[in-house]
Amino acid sequence: MQGKAPRLKRIYDPAESVDGKRYLVDRLWPRGVSKQQASLDGWLKELAPSDELRQWFGHNPARWKEFKRRYRLELKAKTKKAKLLELAQEIDLDVVTLLYAAKDRERNNAVVLREELSRNY
Repeated sequence: MQGKAPRLKRIYDPAESVDGKRYLVDRLWPRGVSKQQASLDGWLKELAPSDELRQWFGHNPARWKEFKRRYRLELKAKTKKAKLLELAQEIDLDVVTLLYAAKDRERNNAVVLREELSRNY
């Protein structure tokens, strides 16, 4: 990626032209957001944490460190690695914004996904 990183944004924040390509990275569709309002270029639910991991984490700050470790292990799966590489190549060519629904802007799966992309791709 040579230093390029995707932007992060809550899906509830308005879409802007500076967002570039917009991808939802949550497994579940966010409540109260229409497909039109979301203005997505894609929904990368296969890169989202498993239902089991998501439910275990429950956005509990005390579980953040362990959530990051477990989610990174999930991202190492062959099918996810291919999708990550594809996303990294897109980030090299264009501005990309990863969208998430969590209220916590510092502790959510999009943060881990961006770190993983910056580190390894």
